[in-house]
Amino acid sequence: MDGNLLIFLPVLLSAVSPSSAGVLEPYDVLYDNAVEAFYSADYESVVRYMEGALSSHRQVRATRVRCRLRCQDQHPLDESFSDLRFFDSVLRRAACMNKCIEEKVGTQSLHKVSEDVVQDFNRRIPYNYLQQAYQKLQRPDKAAEAAHTYFQANPEHVEMGRDLEQYKNLQGVEETHFVDREARPHQRSFTAAVQLYDKGDYDGATALFEEALVEYYKADVDCRALCQGPQKFEGQDHLRYRYSLHEVVSDHFTQVLHCEHECVRDLATRPGRLSPMENYLPLHYDYLQFAYFKAGRLEEALQCALTYLLFHEGEEFMKENADYYREELGHDAEPREKAAWYLRRHKQELKLLLIGSKIMGAEFTEGVSYVLSTFSVPSGTDGWMEYVPISHKKNVTVTSPQSLKEGGPLLYEGVQLVQNSAALNGTQRVLLDQVISEEECAELRQLAHTVTMAGDGYKGRMSPHTPNERFEGASVLKTLQHGFEGRVPMRSARLFYETSERARRIIESYFVLNSTLHFSYTHLVCRTAIKGQQDHRNDLSHPIHADNCLLDPDANECWKEPPAYTNRDYSALLYLNGDFEGGEFIFTEMDAKTVTASVKPKCGRMVGFSSGGENPHGVKAVTSGQRCAVALWFTLNPLYRELERLQADEVVQALDTQHVFGQGLNINPKDEL
Repeated sequence: MDGNLLIFLPVLLSAVSPSSAGVLEPYDVLYDNAVEAFYSADYESVVRYMEGALSSHRQVRATRVRCRLRCQDQHPLDESFSDLRFFDSVLRRAACMNKCIEEKVGTQSLHKVSEDVVQDFNRRIPYNYLQQAYQKLQRPDKAAEAAHTYFQANPEHVEMGRDLEQYKNLQGVEETHFVDREARPHQRSFTAAVQLYDKGDYDGATALFEEALVEYYKADVDCRALCQGPQKFEGQDHLRYRYSLHEVVSDHFTQVLHCEHECVRDLATRPGRLSPMENYLPLHYDYLQFAYFKAGRLEEALQCALTYLLFHEGEEFMKENADYYREELGHDAEPREKAAWYLRRHKQELKLLLIGSKIMGAEFTEGVSYVLSTFSVPSGTDGWMEYVPISHKKNVTVTSPQSLKEGGPLLYEGVQLVQNSAALNGTQRVLLDQVISEEECAELRQLAHTVTMAGDGYKGRMSPHTPNERFEGASVLKTLQHGFEGRVPMRSARLFYETSERARRIIESYFVLNSTLHFSYTHLVCRTAIKGQQDHRNDLSHPIHADNCLLDPDANECWKEPPAYTNRDYSALLYLNGDFEGGEFIFTEMDAKTVTASVKPKCGRMVGFSSGGENPHGVKAVTSGQRCAVALWFTLNPLYRELERLQADEVVQALDTQHVFGQGLNINPKDEL
């Protein structure tokens, strides 16, 4: 054995034992103390322990990254491929990392944090406790900061959204207090750059996009360094199920490699989201090439266009842009070396990952199925993630699942087209009048007053969207149940059923759909302004949202993932009255602020639209009176048809065929929203 290695082994072994030189307390212990203090109403201690836990968590992460990178540089792997020299470097690097981490974190180097605590920190749960503690301590500025940080990763948390709206109106709370304490620098710079780009500030945008790229590559290095820790896959225990040294090493290395490939996905995924932003890294170069072009900097524009083509070599629009820049400049250029190196490494890792997956067998192949499916892509994508590239003309938009057609027949006599998509400043939008008559509106309003229940469809919450209004609703099946029991006129229950079918047929015909449009959910709803709570309102009756995806205004994205109803394709609202104040339906841009169209409800008016991120919408505050409508959502996928609707169809069919019903008629309303 190599003499130097023999001499060094005792040093390696001694480095494994903790020296307790560090004084950093384990963040999970501090977190537990904070939670215990919270339930004891000791809010000063909650703040002290929770802020300490967050600080400890950040320092542990930063220390691991710094130590692993430093030791990697100090002890590079020898290129001679000698077994002894290879393991000499490995052992020295391990000893270096153990010593480095111990010096900072002490006992935490051996401390095992439970998976539950890790997930709580990933979901930013500590900030939920913090905002409540700061609120109790009457520190609204810090409470707003904590609430904003939590809400960025949990946008579906209704109560936190309300708290944020209240903080905005409190004295001593300013816009600058609404900061994300956990914001990732590369995503923050990218979002700010897109905002400047959209405003036409191309010089400012290029500076921020370049900053975002620097931060992205730095974050990639940090992410990969964190992958050098322990790895775990379901059903795998690499210390037991293999006996060969090289098989154990190769298995662990393959797991690390898989983790490093996940960095691509991780860096493109915003907090609280399951899906990454499409085409994230190449998109920087797409924006840059056009921004530099608009700023008159064609050298940089050509370089960025060529860099984008490294990721998507077959993109015709970018090839045309590059040809234009070459012609204007009179010479060619080279893509950026940083991106070229990144892709070279990326391809080499993919080859190794495929080899490693064969060694580890079927169980591991299942564990890396995402990576294999993502990177085993057809030629022309250049091995990059199977994201869809966009044109440089603006930002990402979500398109309807159908081809964008409209203008089909309205089917029923008297129905009038008021505005099409162009007039409503969007795509797949329509506004119609006289869908039903004044008499039918009156009858449906009377039905609503009898059959609707507070909080129906929202687990009984009377005010699911705003505390300043009361929400009531009823489904078609429930209404037919009431009709069968004689509690409402069956004619009125049938009218609700038939009106919703009329709306479905009109939407299906107008948008020239190639397949049947099925009901996803049908709801007779009323929103009523609560007296005494309307002064100085600045909230909405229904916040801006999209119907089949989670709207993320900061990222200019709409994430098609739960808890959104991702299988909904079209939506419609048929209004029953207009004798109230406020309550206008609005379309916005994806920023959830810029209103593109406004619709004033009235009897027989219906607005229809595709349900995706191309149509963010909401409802302005109802400040006086009651606003009633038939709300409808549709799907093109028959597998996701509304169960209650199928049951309602059976009831109506039975009534039409004059079947005799017993007392055991099976009608079982079920909340779906």
